[in-house]
Amino acid sequence: QVQLVESGGGLVQAGESLRLSCTTSRSIFSIATMGWYRQAPGKQRELVATATIGGATNYADSVKGRFTISRDGANNTLWLQMNSLKPEDTAVYYCRATYTGRLFWGQGTQVTVSS
Repeated sequence: QVQLVESGGGLVQAGESLRLSCTTSRSIFSIATMGWYRQAPGKQRELVATATIGGATNYADSVKGRFTISRDGANNTLWLQMNSLKPEDTAVYYCRATYTGRLFWGQGTQVTVSS
């Protein structure tokens, strides 16, 4: 029903920035809530940030002030701008969409931050 494709991950030094993108197969206006989650090896998947169609955003405490989530309706894309990256940000980052009461996930993109 919804296909999500992430891109933009890579290897960076601590303090540098990355911008992740998630392109959707449906109009982003039809998706009530979209978000970014991450999972480090051996750890639970955790919320990074979410954005609703109404414009509300929510961030994990660990990324507040450093990450910014945004929705681009013209290109059906969800963005995550990540600044001041830390080694503890290293994880696979997943895009998630809530559509017709179901959750859809992308395949993930690897972010590695070296110290």
